[in-house]
Order: sequence, then structure tokens, then C-alpha cells
Amino acid sequence: MSLPSRKDVPVELTWDLSLLYPSLEDMFADEKKAVELSDAMTAQYRGKLNTPEIINACLDDMRTLLVLMDHVQTYVSLDASVDYYDNEKQERQAVIEREHAAIYEKISFADSEISDVPEEVLAAAIEMASENKMYLKKLKKEKPHRLDARTEAVLARLSGTLDAPYNLYHIVKLADMKFEPFSVNWEEFPLGYSLFEDDYEYDARTEVRRAAFAAFSKKLKEYENITAAVYDTQVQKEKTMAALRGFDSVFDSMLFSQDVTREMYDRQIDVIMEKLAPHMRKYAKLIQKIHGLDRMTYADLKAPIDGDYDPKISIKEAEESLAKGLSVLGEDYVGMIHTAFRERWMDFAKNQGKETGGFCASPYRKNSYILMTWNDRMSDMLTLAHELGHAGHFRACSAAHSVFDTFDQMYVGEAPSTTNELLMAHYLLRSNPDKRFRRWVLSSMITNTYYHNFVTHLLEAAYQREVYKKVDQGFSMNAEVLSGIMRGTLQKFWGDAVEITEGAELTWMRQPHYYMGLYSYTYSAGLTIGTQVCRRIEKEGQPAVDDWKKVLAAGSTVKPVEFAGMAGVDITTDQPLCDTIAYIGEIIDEIIRLTEELEE
Repeated sequence: MSLPSRKDVPVELTWDLSLLYPSLEDMFADEKKAVELSDAMTAQYRGKLNTPEIINACLDDMRTLLVLMDHVQTYVSLDASVDYYDNEKQERQAVIEREHAAIYEKISFADSEISDVPEEVLAAAIEMASENKMYLKKLKKEKPHRLDARTEAVLARLSGTLDAPYNLYHIVKLADMKFEPFSVNWEEFPLGYSLFEDDYEYDARTEVRRAAFAAFSKKLKEYENITAAVYDTQVQKEKTMAALRGFDSVFDSMLFSQDVTREMYDRQIDVIMEKLAPHMRKYAKLIQKIHGLDRMTYADLKAPIDGDYDPKISIKEAEESLAKGLSVLGEDYVGMIHTAFRERWMDFAKNQGKETGGFCASPYRKNSYILMTWNDRMSDMLTLAHELGHAGHFRACSAAHSVFDTFDQMYVGEAPSTTNELLMAHYLLRSNPDKRFRRWVLSSMITNTYYHNFVTHLLEAAYQREVYKKVDQGFSMNAEVLSGIMRGTLQKFWGDAVEITEGAELTWMRQPHYYMGLYSYTYSAGLTIGTQVCRRIEKEGQPAVDDWKKVLAAGSTVKPVEFAGMAGVDITTDQPLCDTIAYIGEIIDEIIRLTEELEE
């Protein structure tokens, strides 16, 4: 189980970055083009953006520039993400980030000058624009919160420095944090971030699972102060930026960019904390009963319902199952799935220094790249279905819109991915009538799809909300405060059903989402939409699929409420959320019933 170095993993388990750039020389050639174009734009347009025609000409060039920068940045960041031990890759990414910061400083005049033109000129520019229309409307919306041109230029130049907390977090987590093996009954087990989160958390052996949690938590605690200092830097920066731009709070600043009201944000957290908790406590008690645990601890929450039943699947078999399970989305979508496997869009490898978790990066009008680890488990296939949902979404967006309009709204960003997860899970339920298999699928929906998005990320969001409340009040964050907030959040949700053991309070150290604004709560928002879309597709068939495809292609041209509405989901009320929570309760009740039947 010890992890190999990156150079020793089989190439067929790695992604193929040559699809984006055949060589480093090609990447650097595009970087040179980006620098030259930014210089040309400065010379041609600076101080001259005073007519609708010139404004749109400048933005036409900016679109070209942004595509170049997007491709280059994606390439170096993906290359670095799979091996934080490779200093050359890390330095290359840092160099590109510094160069891009300089480019953003040079072209920052465009947004400032456009924002300062008379209203009638801006209105005329919007009227004559085609691919630039939404970008111009965005500038108009942001105008009250823009700073003077020189300040905006300085902030653009400092973007790499201002984004440093995110990179520092990963360096501490993936490069500096070295785990020692742990022992259980004189047997030694290797330990690492991905080994713990991908394997030991789900281990059916209680002694191994709890010992791994204790050893993992012990190592986290050694780095709690530096991690807290990095995180405090992040949240204080966000507070400062909110104040500079005239927002009353950090919440107002972040939700403004998401086009989400504070009511929608708070409702997502409060309703789940209140109404989902009883269902999940019932599920925790079931795990305790099945495993005969003396007490139900935080380290036991991901223990399998059936420790002796862990369906396996190869990568090739997963390709065929995904094609069948997602065939309802059409031949073109299935074609994308096969292309993804054939062209190696995915990085399945397990190696030292590789980023944990999973993500999908989609450079504009290029293939997507999916990072995850493959453990030959059917649950891996559900994770891959999730990430392919992101790939299909960005593919539809970029085909339909300019680079300005392909960045989807954060609030709904997880809807396409979780819709895919649910479609696959429901396909598996239909594919095999065996009760044990059905219980496994249902428990996977709870422990992976819903637990991950509706519990793990939701508790992160509830914790994060308390952090920002304190930041808004002028407090700084340290490890003791952060751990206290996390412990209180966990205790509130789990009540007396789960013992919040030592180490659970360090959960705040494990996610990079806290460096991405108000992101964590959007998982449950996306899954709420995804649940309703999946059920509608299965009930109505092609009309619902057709609507969903239009939604996927909408990109950032619509706001979250309109996005969900196009899919037939009204998120102006809590009804979809309450329906989804009730559905989770139904799944848990069926798991309990199947368990009783299997024990007879």
C-alpha cells in the first residue's frame, strides 16, 4: 500500500497533457503570444476606450488573450498537481503565475476605462456586442464596487501573492506533511493523505480504522498552527477586499459574485442542519449496530454497511458501465465518455505528492482533465461519473459561448456532476436485483454522494459561516479557535449519536475549499438541483433530457435561479431541498429494511 513516486506509475494510469500542448516548447510559445498580445493591447487601446466600437474591439482581443492564458495556466497547474515533490514543476507554475499577474496588471486598464465611460456609451457597447455582451453587463453590475484604475492595476499585479494561501496550504499538506506508519496488533500499516481518505476511512476493520484516524490526526495536529496561520491570512484578505470594495461583510462580497442572496445561502445551511441531522443520526446508529461497536465515534462514520461486500470494477469495465448508465443523455454524451478513456483525460494513478480528492479542469474548447485515484472499486466509478458531469457541462458551455460566458455560477456548478452520480447509481439499482447489491448501491449513495455533499461539505459550510462571522467582527483565527468552531459544528449535527473523538476537530485542516470563497455550501445546492433533475429525467424521459441539455449549455449567461428554473426546479423556496432531504431519509429507511431482511 506504500505509494510509488510519480515516475514509477504506469503511464496508462496518467493523463495525457500532450493533448493540450505536445511539448513544453509549445506551451511556452503560447505564453509568449499572450505576453506580446497584452503589450499590443496596451499600446493600441489604453486611454482610448471611449466608443462602443473600440470597446468591443478591445474585448475581442481580450477573449483571445484569456484563452491563451487559460490553456497555459491549466497546463502548468495540472502538471504540478500530480507531483508536489517535483520542484521544477512547482517553479514552472510559479513563474507562469507571476507572468500572468503582470499581464493582468497591464490589461486592467480595460475594465477600469470601460466602467468609467458615460452610461450611454456603455449601453451602446452592450447593444452592439455579441460575444462580449454578458461581460459588459458584468462590468456594469460591478461598477459601484470597483476601485480607481491604479489600485485595480496594483491588485492585479499582486494576484499571485494574494492567492498564495491556497498554494501554501497544498505545500504544507502534500509536500511537507510526511506520515509515519502505524501499527495494529504488531502489524504495520503505511499511512498517507490519500491512503487515509481513500482506504482507511472506509476500512471494515474497526481497530485499523480507528488507529489510522488517530495516527492521521496526530500528524495533522503537528501542522495545525501553520495551517491556521495560512487560513487566517486568507480570510483576513477576503475581509479587507470586501471592505475596500464597499461591502458591509465578507458574505455580501462573496455572494454578490455568485448572484445568490443571503437568504438562499443561509437556508441551505440551516435547513440541512435541522432536517437532515435526524436521518444521518439514524444511519450512524445503523453502522454501530452492524459493526457491533461499543461506541459510535467520528472515525466510524464511513465504515461500510457490508464490510465483506465491496464490488470491484476495472477501468475498462467502468467505461462500459458509464456509457450504459449515462446513455439517457444521448449518443454525443456517450461518445465523450469513450473519448475520455481512449485519449486519457483521467489521471488514475496513486503516487507520492499527488493532490488528494478529485477535480475536473476544462481548458476552453479543449478536452477536460480529471484527477482522482482508482482503487478498482465500483465507488470509484461513481466518483468518475461525477467528474465527467463537470466535463460534459464545460464541453456544452464552451461549444455554445465565448470564453467570457463559460464560467458557470458557483451555486449551481455541482448540479451536473451530482446528476451524473445519481443517474449511475439508479442504473446500478436497475441492473442487479440482488438485495445485497441493492443495499450496497443505496449505502454508496448515502456514504459517497449524499454524505460527501450533504454532510461533509455542508458541515464545512456551517463551520465556515461561523468563521466569517467572527472575521466580520474583527477577530483573527488561530488553531484553537478553528478547532473549537469545528467541534461545535460536528456536535450540533451529530448530537449524542456520535462521539466526537479527539482529532475530529481538526477536520477543518483537510479541505482546500476554504480557499475558494463560499464554495462548500454549493455542493448541497447542486445536489438538490441534481436530485430533482435526475428524478424528472427518469419520470419524463426525453423532454427532461432536452431541457437539461439546454441548461448545460447556458453557462454563465443565466443566474442560479434561472438555471434551476430551466431544469424545472424552483429554488426560490425550500421545497426542492426538503424533498431531497426526505428522499435521503427514504434511502436510509430502505437500507435499514434490507439489512433486517438480509439478517433473517
